[in-house]
Amino acid sequence: MKPDFRAQPELMDLMKVEVMPCFAIYSAANAVTRFYRRTLARLGLTYPQYLVMMVMWETGGATMKELGEKLLLDSSTLTPLVKKLEADGLVTRARNRQDERLLDIRPTEKGMAMRADGCDAAMAMIEGSGETLEGMRELAVRLGRVRDSLAAVADGQASN
Repeated sequence: MKPDFRAQPELMDLMKVEVMPCFAIYSAANAVTRFYRRTLARLGLTYPQYLVMMVMWETGGATMKELGEKLLLDSSTLTPLVKKLEADGLVTRARNRQDERLLDIRPTEKGMAMRADGCDAAMAMIEGSGETLEGMRELAVRLGRVRDSLAAVADGQASN
């Protein structure tokens, strides 16, 4: 049951930014991005490019549509990322042979050769967080549930 702030205005004093999960998520996301900016500079990748390469390393390739679905990015955001990775020789883009409406994205040998360094960057973030690998996996699952629930409410698919 959600509190009635109009009937109990003193409850509003409990709503402080430092205890709001939304602020913790927002500020943690900013800290992660700042951490990766320095770490990924050595690889010549931005954080969004790194995410694309993580999918490439995991899957060995995907269609642009699959990539967008996995990373929750639309094509107008994803296309420039992939084009830059292609220009850097890390991925290739080609029309799908079975369905020319689809664009296949595949890592190159150069792109795949970066995988160990990419995994090192992920482990450095985990170590820098002071958390364990298992703790971070559990956090990712919980945050994924929060994201999916909030997205469903925002999209009108669920009610609160």
